[in-house]
Amino acid sequence: MSAKRIGILTGGGDVPGLNSVIKSVVYRGTEIGYEVLGIRRGWEGLTHVDLKDPASRSRYIQPLNRENTRTIDRTGGTYLHSSRTNPTKMQELPPPLNGQQFPSKQSTKNGVTSTLFDVTPAVLKNIETLGLDYVVAIGGDDTLSYAAELDRQGVRVIAVPKTMDNDVRNTEYCIGFSTAITRAMDAIERQRTTVGSHERIGIFRVFGRDAGYTALYTAYVTSLRCCIPEFKVNLQRLIEILVADKRNNPSNYSLVILSEGADWEGYTVKEYGPADAFGHRKKMSVAEDLSNEIKAATGDETVVSDLTYDLRSGSPDFIDRMVAITFAGMAMDAVKEGKTGLMMAISSGCYTMVPIPDPKVGPRKVEVATMYNTERYRPTYDRKLGLPIFLTRG
Repeated sequence: MSAKRIGILTGGGDVPGLNSVIKSVVYRGTEIGYEVLGIRRGWEGLTHVDLKDPASRSRYIQPLNRENTRTIDRTGGTYLHSSRTNPTKMQELPPPLNGQQFPSKQSTKNGVTSTLFDVTPAVLKNIETLGLDYVVAIGGDDTLSYAAELDRQGVRVIAVPKTMDNDVRNTEYCIGFSTAITRAMDAIERQRTTVGSHERIGIFRVFGRDAGYTALYTAYVTSLRCCIPEFKVNLQRLIEILVADKRNNPSNYSLVILSEGADWEGYTVKEYGPADAFGHRKKMSVAEDLSNEIKAATGDETVVSDLTYDLRSGSPDFIDRMVAITFAGMAMDAVKEGKTGLMMAISSGCYTMVPIPDPKVGPRKVEVATMYNTERYRPTYDRKLGLPIFLTRG
């Protein structure tokens, strides 16, 4: 009897800790009698692969074992690479699928109509051909939205949440969040010397398209002001606060952290470039726009620092290594027990398994009423008794 087989993939943006999940799944898999196949480049690995072509198969499918994963957890990024492929909304059919018929629909944006193909039938066929008994998907909202679709199609799927935004539903923690905050904290503490030396207002931009957890928690541990997507600040009030902070600081400087999706009353976040497979366009820097507003209103000079990609680079910290390894072990427990359709999670500070979130409900948002001081534009520090360690409930 042949060994059972697991396919594992990472999708979306990379974060520190992904390789710890991959390695731990491989090591545990060998202990319970499973082969593990790495599916390279996320969902692209199951939409673009031609399993009859050795070169294509080698590009997208990689058998994983203890030898080739032995050291991967020592670095960040993802050993399996990644992409932002959405098999349900493909603007063009991958070369191996040309000439085949798939469900499609018309989509119109900015006056331009395009045809979107759902190649899920090809994905299901590739999963069957590869002999995968389980698919372990590691990703954020976008990647896991398709994991939920495969679950509905009857594929045995286990999900592991990762995103430095920490905004996946049903969990209080996602792999990559702690390292992102640690990186941001270190960068801000270093750059205080430059901002202070030149007596300016420092503006730091971090990731957070829809949710402000990264900005909020960085502000929490650095005692700074912050602006998050969940609340539109008043621009005049924000500038007055930053100027007052600067004036009251013996070193004559002040700092503020902005989520990339933060805005203020009367302001619309600008976007550029084509939308990705999940409909997201890149955002122009709100930090640069705030800098211009400050200069126009006060004449004060600013220092703008974009910390976004730097926060997801490098090796994981202790928390992300621990959570990644634990989530992987839980995922393999679920596989061994024949469970499916579950996501590894933390709830009320405890490890648990929950249903893969419904993508229709969107990302988890900061609860402004309890977590954000809308008068002082900073985190709240009171009323924390009884909360789990990450100060929020999934």
